[in-house]
Amino acid sequence: MEWALAIVALTLLGVAAVSRRLSGTPITPAIVFVAVGLLVGPEVLGEVDLDSSSATVRALAEATLALVLFCDASRIDLGELRREVGVPVRLLGIGLPLTIALGRIRQGLNVESGLNDGICVPLLFAAVALADVESEISEGRGAATLVLEEIGYGVVGGVIGGLVVAAIVIHAGRRDLIAGQWRQVIPGAGAALAYGTAAALGGSGFIAAFVAGMTFRLALGKDPEHINEVSEQVGNVLNGVTFVLFGAILLGPALGELSWELALYAVLSLTLVRMLPVAIAMLGTRARPPTLGFLGWFGPRGLASIVFAVIVVEESNLPHEHLIVVAIYLTVGLSVFAHGLTASPLAGRYASWYERHPRDAAPPMESTPTDVTRPRGPAAQPSQVAT
Repeated sequence: MEWALAIVALTLLGVAAVSRRLSGTPITPAIVFVAVGLLVGPEVLGEVDLDSSSATVRALAEATLALVLFCDASRIDLGELRREVGVPVRLLGIGLPLTIALGRIRQGLNVESGLNDGICVPLLFAAVALADVESEISEGRGAATLVLEEIGYGVVGGVIGGLVVAAIVIHAGRRDLIAGQWRQVIPGAGAALAYGTAAALGGSGFIAAFVAGMTFRLALGKDPEHINEVSEQVGNVLNGVTFVLFGAILLGPALGELSWELALYAVLSLTLVRMLPVAIAMLGTRARPPTLGFLGWFGPRGLASIVFAVIVVEESNLPHEHLIVVAIYLTVGLSVFAHGLTASPLAGRYASWYERHPRDAAPPMESTPTDVTRPRGPAAQPSQVAT
């Protein structure tokens, strides 16, 4: 344990040193972080050994997710979203319930990494409350009340946080009251304010962080890209640390319990159980098979499932709880490597497929113009993808 901090720091420095070379390759930073975690964890070198249910791990993962949700939401162009709202509405309104119905929730518990982070927080809490009446999550509330309060207070906390941040940036900024180095601190503090307010009221901090980001963008009236730079970079660092610890203390021990049943569950979770609901949700959009495959294969995943799994470990006493969290860890681990290794090659193939169409015969659904709100990985360098 003495070398844990130095190992995590060296891993971050190593990824930073070759980050430009990694961009556009099958090796993503997340793969490197998890691989290093597996190597230095208790199953191999034993240099990092923490309790998987410790408050430190949970606090780190929750802070990372809240910050990422705020930054991502604040970059969404709400006007563009209103014009092209069909796909996200279909995926959340049809794809999400179908995914749950197909079995990603066992005993009413959904912790699979392919679902929307904010929406699944209250669903997770309600499911645990139903499955385990002795859990600390419900605090005596019924499942329906719990969901309503998690969402309602989450929205309240998010609106408050977003408006406070926007008011400071706009009004204090106009009066030249903000020092340059402190301007970058404001978004991260706003995400913390939204999360803390919602949590104190009994709501979902993750919903609050996302709503706060959208409220901030709406009140500001423009993309806060430059204001968010430090917060986004801090989020990247925290994300890296989280995945190193995930590999070391969660995935490593889980691999020791791998069975063909767990392996099959992980594979099905990332393929059939995700892709079939997406295909059904997209019926009527005239989306081509390559688009359906791309949407079905690549979806939100990873960090939220780690948070949810730690919540389950700490605050519930579900039947077969250990089996549930091992399945989660293995699924997230498979996602990190499978999605990471295929991201650049499949993005390139998808871009090539689209570009082969003549301009007057381009698929209509896929030809809708849009802006990249937050470039990630290969998306930041289109020339490396469209080859």
